Amino acid sequence: MPTAIGFIGLGSLGTPIATNILESGHTLYVYNRTISKTAELASKGAIVCESISALAKQCKIVFSIVSDDAALRSICEGENGLLQNLQPGSIHVSISTILPQTATDLYLQHKNQQQYYLAAPVFGRPEAAAAKKLNFVISGDKPARKQVEPLLKEAGGMGVWDFGDQISAANTVKLCGNFLIGSAMEAIGESIQLAQKTGVDAKLMWDMFSKTLFNSMVYVNYSNIILQQKFEPAAFTMKLGLKDMNLVLQQAVSINQPMPLASLLQKNMQDIVNKGKDHIDWSAVSSAL
Repeated sequence: MPTAIGFIGLGSLGTPIATNILESGHTLYVYNRTISKTAELASKGAIVCESISALAKQCKIVFSIVSDDAALRSICEGENGLLQNLQPGSIHVSISTILPQTATDLYLQHKNQQQYYLAAPVFGRPEAAAAKKLNFVISGDKPARKQVEPLLKEAGGMGVWDFGDQISAANTVKLCGNFLIGSAMEAIGESIQLAQKTGVDAKLMWDMFSKTLFNSMVYVNYSNIILQQKFEPAAFTMKLGLKDMNLVLQQAVSINQPMPLASLLQKNMQDIVNKGKDHIDWSAVSSAL
């Protein structure tokens, strides 16, 4: 059923997700700190808001996808934030990759305002969003989950995976998933180097792997990128990849869980960022050997 939906954060992934929602027939209100990034959606019929408070007052459901925990808190808190301007009973659907503790904090703040906060981080690059082949993982209060699930499918969700009432669950799953993707990219890069330096055709090898042992989206897509060294333009930058690996390790420390492989990924990503290459695709971690 068409409804008024708000969307905050129109980066490389937010824009195609918001486009999917708009093209599903909903009235879409959009806000982005850099207003020029709203032009594409505005040309397709979205209504551009000059502030978060203006957007919040128009919508009972608001999606957000921003870069980090601090950015998410900033759009929620303060006089013009979602907490002070969403109506009671409204739902804030957070797609961002953040710490589970941040999700818990914001869930409680929304609850105090008689609002719902739903964790719905997403797996998939911008091209997957455009093809509606994303996977969302969700957690939070059941009424919000059931109301939002069909909207996530319209937003491009090939799969919507329900992790129950515990608000931190979906963000924990997202961090685990990004750690596994980072680990796969590192392993792909090391295998290519080993093959090439031993005189083996690495492209032929990965053609075999991607059709047999490692016939999955992560290995197929990233082996192609890494073989071609096609790290620009970035679909997901090294800066954001490092941010996510920092979150993985922060969560690991909070529960006293050693993660030596995550520490290696963090070091390699930090080395690349320190060389001034924070803008390239995070799959370039495979080249930090």
